[in-house]
Amino acid sequence: MQRIIEQTEDGSATLFVPELNEHYHSVKGARTESLHIFIDMGLKAVSTTHPQVLEIGFGTGLNALLTLEAAEADKRPVHYTGIELYPLAWEEVDVLKYSDNPLFKTLHSVPWEEDVVITPYFTLKKIREDARKAVNTKRSFDVIYFDAFAPEKQPEMWDEALFRNLYTSMNAGGVLTTYCAKGIIRRMLQSVGFKVERLPGPPGGKREILRASKVSEI
Repeated sequence: MQRIIEQTEDGSATLFVPELNEHYHSVKGARTESLHIFIDMGLKAVSTTHPQVLEIGFGTGLNALLTLEAAEADKRPVHYTGIELYPLAWEEVDVLKYSDNPLFKTLHSVPWEEDVVITPYFTLKKIREDARKAVNTKRSFDVIYFDAFAPEKQPEMWDEALFRNLYTSMNAGGVLTTYCAKGIIRRMLQSVGFKVERLPGPPGGKREILRASKVSEI
């Protein structure tokens, strides 16, 4: 699959896939988008002391890197599971120049299918598998980053059965965040049990995003 480097409006880069006519991140700002949707609206929205994070679409590893940096800054241990069927080579990611942090390369070079302690505050497990098959892990999650390609580009990933599995895999009080605010996706999330809210999108980017919560059990 061909990937082309393009600059986004906040100065960070992203990858464009001509075959899908789709970008890996918002052209309005790759880093800005990830920080807003997944860190500020996701990770920081849960009070769990040791959050279990699941990412659907490990991609460039930017979300994982930002989560690692947040965990280090807050001294809050995170276990991070990233599911990716088509992993990028480090050479493809390195040219995006997202960070000088040497741990960014470590995220891409550690073995798959293993829990790897990256720092005292960040443990990573990468799973190379179709998310529709891999979500039924034995681990339960507090935060889910749903970062698949857009529904019109990758419709098989925006499937009610997958969202039902994600709901089942989530701890009470957990949240799922996604850049997609389409009504059909909001209703699908609601149909499997999530409480869904529309939130403002990232600065200069999408007008709205979605956050789905699994209400705490009484």
